Amino acid sequence: MTTTAPTATADRAGRRFAAARQVADAVLFEGYVLYPYRASAAKNRMRWQFGVLVPPAWAPAQGEHSLQRTEILMEPRGAATLSLELRFLHAQRRTVQQAGEDGTFTEVAELHLPDRVLVPWDEGTEERVELRVAVPELTHKEIVLPFRRPAREETEPVLDEQGRTVGRLLRRTEEAEGVVRLHAEELDGPYRVLKLTAVVENTSPWTPEASGAAREEALPRSLVAAHLLLGLNPGSFLSMTDPPEWARPAVAGCANLHTWPVLAGEEGRDDVVLSSPIILEDHPAIAPESAGAMYDATEIDEILALRTAALTDAEKREARGTDPRAAAVVDLADTLPPEVLERLHGAVRSLRAAPAGASPEEPPPDTLFTPGEPWWDPASAALPGPVSVLVDGTPVGPGSRVLLRPGLRRTDAQDLFLQGRAARVEEVLHDVDGGVHLAVTVEGDPGADIRREQGRFLYFQPDEVTALEEA
Repeated sequence: MTTTAPTATADRAGRRFAAARQVADAVLFEGYVLYPYRASAAKNRMRWQFGVLVPPAWAPAQGEHSLQRTEILMEPRGAATLSLELRFLHAQRRTVQQAGEDGTFTEVAELHLPDRVLVPWDEGTEERVELRVAVPELTHKEIVLPFRRPAREETEPVLDEQGRTVGRLLRRTEEAEGVVRLHAEELDGPYRVLKLTAVVENTSPWTPEASGAAREEALPRSLVAAHLLLGLNPGSFLSMTDPPEWARPAVAGCANLHTWPVLAGEEGRDDVVLSSPIILEDHPAIAPESAGAMYDATEIDEILALRTAALTDAEKREARGTDPRAAAVVDLADTLPPEVLERLHGAVRSLRAAPAGASPEEPPPDTLFTPGEPWWDPASAALPGPVSVLVDGTPVGPGSRVLLRPGLRRTDAQDLFLQGRAARVEEVLHDVDGGVHLAVTVEGDPGADIRREQGRFLYFQPDEVTALEEA
């Protein structure tokens, strides 16, 4: 076993991990800072949501956990070596101090500079624990690797445009401790396969002074966004999502707690695994259209880029002062060329080449189009179809009044607020699957005229409305 500095073996492991690390970086920083990228935004006041391993003394009372457990099947060949890389963020508290004329520093809530507004914030520093071990060692005993990150304090001067010190940033980092435990056992079956168990645990001795200690007290001593990269050389891992038939019972017997392992790296490779607190599919990848990290994957890059570019100058100054990563997002949105922004508008990845010699089928005799003409004009706002639909035996079409009754099985919270409201049908639309949708505007909505002009309607299915008589 070794945990030393890089060697030729470590370099090879690093190259294997390179493709997977791009996705692992997205896991590491997911939710790090959310749009609108300002510390004062409500979205950024409850942070660190994924893969947080808190001190064990604090975890039970708060419903959080102090360990994660990965179990996966592997087929080592020959003198195989397992490479492991644990990655996590270590939160550090940053406070802002203003310089006085007498050379002293006073803590302040804001420090205004021409290009940014510095505010208190919890930054995350990337930490890495590496381990390489021969697979036979894992079957003979449990490998235990403790690690520790010491407490520290550092300052960074803040200078104005003339190079004068106007303040400083004070960063305090608490001690964090943990352990990685590894072992493997050979399973019975038609092929030689081992079940690998990897446990990552926060072992911090910190104990909160009060029973109701806030989460903010535990976070600086936590392992944030903790995840594992595993590499086997030579050998292969079995997919936990789509295992071979003979391995399904063994896969069902694996217990993964607070993490989920998937095959990672280039498509077709099976020697690298990413065990992530965010459930992914095998061989996850960053979309090639993505122009850079935006840390808010619950949104769409195109929307984030447009909204970020539309922030006011004051909002951008605060975002730039919140965190260097937030500043990078603002700068990215401000400098995206039109051709890159256009690529974010969407991509089709499901098309496949037709088999050689394939020919299109003859259209049915009752088709809606004549030979040589498209059956549907993509520029049209609606697919061809009847202009009205029967609702409880009553024809409903453009101009009809309806009572909205959103269906609970497929609605969202916004639709529920419209329960029982009267609306006017603007269009009857038909999709490629044969479904019918009613585009409506709500009566009494002061923005109804704007919605009609822009074609931005609310959509309901016929069984979600009741026909009303004209007023």
